[in-house]
Amino acid sequence: MTFNLSGAPAEIAIDFGTANIRIIHRDGGVIFDEPSLCCLLGGLHDQPRFVAAGASVRAMMDRTPAEMRVRRPLKRGVLQDIGAATHLLRYAASHAIRRRSFRTPRVMIGLPADVTKAERNAMLTAARDAALNPIGFVSEPLAAAVGANIEIDAPRGTMIVECGAGTTEVAVLSLGGICVTRSLRGGGAELEAAIGEDLHARYKLLVGRGSAEQLKHALGEAFIPGGSADAIEVKGRSLVTGLPTAIRIAPIELGEVIERHAQHIVDLILELLADTPPELSKDIHGQGILLTGGGAATLALRQKIEEGTGLRVTIAEEPALCVARGLFKILQNPSPSS
Repeated sequence: MTFNLSGAPAEIAIDFGTANIRIIHRDGGVIFDEPSLCCLLGGLHDQPRFVAAGASVRAMMDRTPAEMRVRRPLKRGVLQDIGAATHLLRYAASHAIRRRSFRTPRVMIGLPADVTKAERNAMLTAARDAALNPIGFVSEPLAAAVGANIEIDAPRGTMIVECGAGTTEVAVLSLGGICVTRSLRGGGAELEAAIGEDLHARYKLLVGRGSAEQLKHALGEAFIPGGSADAIEVKGRSLVTGLPTAIRIAPIELGEVIERHAQHIVDLILELLADTPPELSKDIHGQGILLTGGGAATLALRQKIEEGTGLRVTIAEEPALCVARGLFKILQNPSPSS
């Protein structure tokens, strides 16, 4: 398999996702795993000042005073805020590698398969500003397949659906590379936003991002055979009274939100299948589809894809960690041409 690396081999790899950032060391595996969050102070008339990043910022979401901002550097899988990304990378690197012997580690970074040159350059800038030494990139669907123990070097087609928080990527792999790929700039974060909008419109209830995320996980498990149909308590602010309140919602009441989200992914898969060469299609018919990424843990999504495609769908073991595990394996066994 061939990866976009140059010069000496990388010492660490970075899985910089919309929801989480993970740093993987060539000898120690995942050595840092925290939310992709950064809190900055000021910025209207001067350079914003770093306050905190990672796990400590989760509790700050929707609770900051006016002069503070909680930022996610990536939106829909694309780097939107180079400054916040630099602060987050610097924070992650200082916590993850402060006891290591090297000062400026050589870094391999995972990126979406359809990343543009401008998006790639933005990530390069953020990494270099954070005193890292980026030497190459790896396609995230390819890394996810490696992390899911797929024999990607074999002359056999494998379809993988990488369900991230910011982007959903569908790819057919064979002989160590990506043969066909499609992406949807939207993932688990878009589902959380849709849940919040539905609660706003139908129940006049305003909820924060953290509450929408918790509700997403609860709903995902409810929409499977044998799943719990018990009502779920949701807390927020009433738009009618302006007061804090709580309501109970049966999962079926938000079923349309889950259905719409899953249908977008099914449509993406069908579009890719229509452009897949016949021999690869035959392989996929025999093997089915593999789901990776944090969004793959929603079993309702697997059911919807099986119904929409007629293909067997498998969820990878610990799907949220597939990209990180793949990057770890690539660090240990880089391409001879690297």
